[in-house]
Amino acid sequence: MTLDPMGTGIGPLLLYIGVVLLLVLAILGLSYILGERHRRAVPDDPYESGILVTGSARVRLSAQFYLIAMLFVIFDLEAVFLVTYAVAFRDLGWTGYFEVLVFVGILLVALVYLWREGALEWVSRSSAKSGGE
Repeated sequence: MTLDPMGTGIGPLLLYIGVVLLLVLAILGLSYILGERHRRAVPDDPYESGILVTGSARVRLSAQFYLIAMLFVIFDLEAVFLVTYAVAFRDLGWTGYFEVLVFVGILLVALVYLWREGALEWVSRSSAKSGGE
């Protein structure tokens, strides 16, 4: 066994590692030379995609917002289960078909219940009747 650094052994791997290290060092060096300098360690304003900061980041959201967000996640998972069923449609046969019908039926009953309870309305019924929030 010969140690040929550029043969079929470990040579190409060492060459690859060397090129990668040189490239990383070149990129870090160029960013240090060409990069922007700050007098302070942390700039005054946060940078968010070039958009200037307006207002506070602490916005109060109603509980209804979070309720609808949770319901969206729950009913969005329905799509995941239905897609997995659709992938295995031929293998599951009629048994799988009836199980999916039961699954969708339970979800529809839950959706109708939430709709009748007013969980899907952004403004509650009492405040909509009084005209205020």
